[in-house]
Amino acid sequence: MIQLNIKQKKFADYYIETGNATASYLKAGYEAEGNAAEVNASRLLRNAKVLEYIKERNEQLEVEVIADITETKRFWTELLRDENADMKDRLKASEYIAKTNGAFVEKKELQGGFNNKITFGFVDPSVSSA
Repeated sequence: MIQLNIKQKKFADYYIETGNATASYLKAGYEAEGNAAEVNASRLLRNAKVLEYIKERNEQLEVEVIADITETKRFWTELLRDENADMKDRLKASEYIAKTNGAFVEKKELQGGFNNKITFGFVDPSVSSA
């Protein structure tokens, strides 16, 4: 993990949480007057180490928070096998598992020729073709 000082780390963590650089700068313990907090927060966001820490932390949070397909399929499988669950929920879980395994892919085969000619035309609906 990237080595930051305590204030930089706090700033980055607050920034990840809020998305507000100026507020994160002040909440991390930095002191500033006027627009100095905004300027210095912007400068911190251009710091290579801070940016790398934010990137790594976001990737880590994504792994911790967002279920991947394996975890999702595991959940559906547990639900499918749970004999105490409602039958409709078990059936829905089996449907989701089947869909993610490609069981419901419709394949249609088209036959015919194409002469590489496309003709455009206009048909006037007011004119009857008798």
